[in-house]
Amino acid sequence: MLTNWVVMPTCLPLVLRRCHTCASDRFRADGRFRVNANHKLLDIWLLVLCTACGETAKLTVLERTHVRSVRPELLDRLHDNDPALAAELLQDPVVRRRNRIALDWNDDWRLDTGGSDHLDREVIDVSVRFAARIPVRPVRLIAEGCGLSRAEVERLIEEGKLVSVVRLSSRISGDFTFTLKY
Repeated sequence: MLTNWVVMPTCLPLVLRRCHTCASDRFRADGRFRVNANHKLLDIWLLVLCTACGETAKLTVLERTHVRSVRPELLDRLHDNDPALAAELLQDPVVRRRNRIALDWNDDWRLDTGGSDHLDREVIDVSVRFAARIPVRPVRLIAEGCGLSRAEVERLIEEGKLVSVVRLSSRISGDFTFTLKY
């Protein structure tokens, strides 16, 4: 029987970018946007706050874009400061590349295993799905989900009792499956 696990974000990740005021490198996004209109052109920024000094920085979402090329429902979400839209935009590779930022997901996610009924079986097949592109090592997920230490998980991999198509020791952010034989 296949067991489904989900890696879910608990809040918006920290934005890794250098602060011009205090030289800190971490910003917190709270889902606020700034929309500036200059005649028929829009500039849209996602506002982030420095975790050390509270200074506001702007991450460019759209720049000098004609008003009619922005969907009205997107514009409504921007004006409403939609945190779900902020999460979507932070994960957008184009926005991250344009602003030269990276994301820090440490402690901003949780693993939902659906209960511990899978632990009493000899063989478990698990499908892990990511609700957001959160880079995490599968070894950490398996250890947390099965109540094992990371060293025990690595020992199970070496013994061939834990198998997967993906490499379990490197960070991944996409769905994968594994089989564990106790």
